[in-house]
Amino acid sequence: MQVETILQSKGRSVHTVASTTTIADAVAMLNSRRIGATVVVENGRVVGIVSERDVVRHLGDDWSALSSRPVSDVMTRDVVTVGRYATIDEVMEAMTERRIRHLPVVEGGDLIGIVSIGDVVKRKIEETEQEALALKQYISS
Repeated sequence: MQVETILQSKGRSVHTVASTTTIADAVAMLNSRRIGATVVVENGRVVGIVSERDVVRHLGDDWSALSSRPVSDVMTRDVVTVGRYATIDEVMEAMTERRIRHLPVVEGGDLIGIVSIGDVVKRKIEETEQEALALKQYISS
């Protein structure tokens, strides 16, 4: 199974922000959209990603001062991305090795989607259930 399969099912919508967006506005968007990360885009290119973890890591600082800073101050700049034809196993490996939960999907430098650990787990469960059903049918025939 490939990332493309997930994108076909969940859609290609990605919530993005500019690097100048305030942390408070980014957090408000994460809360209102009920998502765990947003991709930071400049001139159509991925320049970072801001996750709940990125914000929490800086909460020891003064929140009022932190909230007015740009997301570029807390975003992850070394963004791991995948292509649409990456396998689910490759995505799981990247997420596990890098300890990340969201991977932007990029093609030709353009952002075309995003996959989360939840998307991957859902697909793996569905795949396992289908295999179990196929085995049951094989055994009973």
